[in-house]
Amino acid sequence: MDAHINRRTFLKAAAGVAAIGAAGVLTAPRAHALGPVLGTVIDYAAGVPSAASVKAAGHLGAVRYVSQRRPGSESWMLGKPVTLDETRSFAAAGLKTASVYQFGKADSADWIEGAAGAARHAPQAIALHVAAGGPKNRPIYVAIDDNPSNAQYTAQIRPYLQAFKVALETAGYRLGIYGNYNVIDWAVADGLGEFFWMHNWGSNNRIHPRTTIHQIRIDKDTVGGVKVDINEVYAADWGQWTPGNVVDDVIPPAPPTQNSVDTVTEVLRILNTLSS
Repeated sequence: MDAHINRRTFLKAAAGVAAIGAAGVLTAPRAHALGPVLGTVIDYAAGVPSAASVKAAGHLGAVRYVSQRRPGSESWMLGKPVTLDETRSFAAAGLKTASVYQFGKADSADWIEGAAGAARHAPQAIALHVAAGGPKNRPIYVAIDDNPSNAQYTAQIRPYLQAFKVALETAGYRLGIYGNYNVIDWAVADGLGEFFWMHNWGSNNRIHPRTTIHQIRIDKDTVGGVKVDINEVYAADWGQWTPGNVVDDVIPPAPPTQNSVDTVTEVLRILNTLSS
């Protein structure tokens, strides 16, 4: 099966979305030029540092997993998924949360199945974002935690991100992408993503000019007794939220709809069928 979704196929998919009452697709990504670092945020999976310790360390907040623990990692990956208690404690301390989805890694990477992978993973990302108090009109960063070839991007990652984008926008959310320089560059060229969290693997000491957040250190810092990664923030809007707080931004939030996880699954089924 060719997992690539070309322009005509994707437009057909969008028509299928409209036919089942989906919200309008947000299609106006905004540039984030490199400039002064506005602060730092952390990400973590091994545990959950207290809000007080994150505040005391001087961070703006954290990018948190809206994904479950991988099989075999249950004993140590205690920081997944983010919870409502955690995001409420962050909000009370004046801290912000952003959402990222990553379940698999390496040979089990979520993107390997292309659009079919998004059909399995996007509903889980949305459900866990909502359960943690995540509001509408906020991005969920979709992790490409790899240094892929252009061929892998074209055949698998692009259709995965295209399908994820439709699922998120159908439900009233926006697409963020976690990836290296090349993944961000290819995605920007394809009109995919509004928020970009860049990692260094394969980036060859370059920082993409569309970078929103840049991951600069992994597992070298401790906050509240938990190993964390450090990220520099370049944009005032880095995808942050507090529980239940809808953000009125340059692009207005999608109107309330009857979309549910079941509807998102149906949208992705349409995309999958069209890409076959």
